[in-house]
Amino acid sequence: MEIGKRKSGKYLPECIVHSESSLGWGGQEHRTLTELVGFKRRGVSVGLVASPKSVLHQRAKAAGISTLGCSFSKFSMLADVISLSLWLRGRGIKVLNTHSSRDGWVLGLAGRIAGIPLIVRTRHIDVDYPSPLLSMVAFRGLADHVLTTSNKITKHLQQIFHLENDRISTVPTGIDLQLFTSVGRRAEEIRKDPRVPLIGMVSVLRSWKGHSVFLRAVAALKAEGFGARYVIVGGGQSPVWIEELIQGLGIGDVVHLAGHREDVPEVLRALDLLVIPSTKHEGIPQIGLQALACKTAVIGSDIGGIPEIIRHGETGRIFSSENPEALAGAIRAVFSESGLTQQMKEAGRRLVEERHSTESMLDELEMLYGRYLPDWGKQRLGAGVP
Repeated sequence: MEIGKRKSGKYLPECIVHSESSLGWGGQEHRTLTELVGFKRRGVSVGLVASPKSVLHQRAKAAGISTLGCSFSKFSMLADVISLSLWLRGRGIKVLNTHSSRDGWVLGLAGRIAGIPLIVRTRHIDVDYPSPLLSMVAFRGLADHVLTTSNKITKHLQQIFHLENDRISTVPTGIDLQLFTSVGRRAEEIRKDPRVPLIGMVSVLRSWKGHSVFLRAVAALKAEGFGARYVIVGGGQSPVWIEELIQGLGIGDVVHLAGHREDVPEVLRALDLLVIPSTKHEGIPQIGLQALACKTAVIGSDIGGIPEIIRHGETGRIFSSENPEALAGAIRAVFSESGLTQQMKEAGRRLVEERHSTESMLDELEMLYGRYLPDWGKQRLGAGVP
């Protein structure tokens, strides 16, 4: 089925196309797929432009999303802009949402040429911009609205690109409250010993996720006789450097590398504590919201949007980033202050229910689209239209 078209051959009154040049699979790509699937369920025609080699492209196709392949090679950018502008034109596309730098330029230019009514540029992580004047063209000239996943990113972009309040919005990723809950199967096979607390990280293996900080805190806790086991869940980069650090710290007997897992709710329910020790770039981490929804205790670093959901003393504990000793102290407090920890877990679930569900995220996006597109939502078709 062609993006934007009904079986009758007529174009739908509402159509959203996302683009993503990243090949990997992390929170950014997961958010994109969540929006695509969510709006498709609401009866909106949706589509994706991505590299056929990307995980997102494959998962979107498996979810029944209309997809268009694009290599996003730097050597074919001009040709891609021309071909995509021709492809976009006349398809009834109302919203074009770009997610990474390269597709932001390519689809931003193509969308402008094609006359797309609303172009949104979404930023998921907090990064520096070495050429702010050039980047300003992308954020102001090639986008009608900038969307971020945390207030910290929003403020940073406003400072750099002088974006007015009505040109930028913060909409964190929504969580499926039926999937992420404290009730259900637990991945007990990663616990090893049910009598010993299990503390873990769940993230892609990237240097800035703070694995080294976590492991140094583990070494400090082991040295003082703190009884616990630890698990690192996630794929991505080669885990060799993590394995070498584990061996160098002498903690191989208490740390287990579980690799990539699809059963994240089951993993979170098996953990007594989730640690998010990121050192930079974080927006609002989805794994933090997912853990709160599962009533799993959470500790996070004071980086990016983490403190926006892991509110110190309210929904979890915050420690100074890149400080293993501070992290070790926070881990001890989770178990020594068990009553307070339980209160935080309950408060965390309430926070996600009230402000961070998938449906509330989609509602906020609908309101944003309605600001730019007066007819948005007035002719909504039945759910399930491909």
